[in-house]
Amino acid sequence: MENLKAKLIPIDKDSEAIILLHGLARTSRSMNKAAKLLAAYGYQIINVDYPSRSAGISFLAQKYIAQALKQCDVKDVKKIHFLTHSMGGILLRDYLANQTIDKLGRVVMLAPPNQGTEIMDKLAGWRLFYTLSGPAVLQLGTDNNSVPNRLGPVNFQLGVIAGDKTVNPLFSWLIPGVNDGIVSISRAQVAGMKDFIVMPYSHPFIMRRKAVIEQALHFIQQGTFAR
Repeated sequence: MENLKAKLIPIDKDSEAIILLHGLARTSRSMNKAAKLLAAYGYQIINVDYPSRSAGISFLAQKYIAQALKQCDVKDVKKIHFLTHSMGGILLRDYLANQTIDKLGRVVMLAPPNQGTEIMDKLAGWRLFYTLSGPAVLQLGTDNNSVPNRLGPVNFQLGVIAGDKTVNPLFSWLIPGVNDGIVSISRAQVAGMKDFIVMPYSHPFIMRRKAVIEQALHFIQQGTFAR
């Protein structure tokens, strides 16, 4: 990892922004470590805190991503990048399916359910699971009508980091193939992405791992992951 860190370059302070989007049933606090590390390289950080359990994906995307972009306009940044975790990546895909972002740079998604997840197929009908997770949980399944699968290929510079460890063996047992306890490696991928790597971390914690954050920054700066 020291070799990777040596490849990361500080930029002119606040000349570029990175918008952080957390996952379902999380808050912006889950992205605080990423915010601190990335800010140390000069990036203007906008760590979005959106009520992920309160509404569907499109509503959340249109309202809260738009608010974050307005902050970038005020600060007059030259490029706008994104780092997302889990459902945060689907919010961004939904937003970009309906409009463009003029200064869009690169995007890194951590453990995104880009083709949905079997966990939602199996548990979304449970009243307690729905109560804890909210309306968006019904939109993240693996059928052709789920939001991720309706969105189609991406047309922006995207790198995806998937995990292959789990802290929830029961959930992992419900998911075919290697997975992070919520999303399988295969379903994290999406047509049109520029690069993809698998790292040894679980879904709930992948966004807090320094090695993952540094890989994300490497993609933002160079358009590829370091190997």
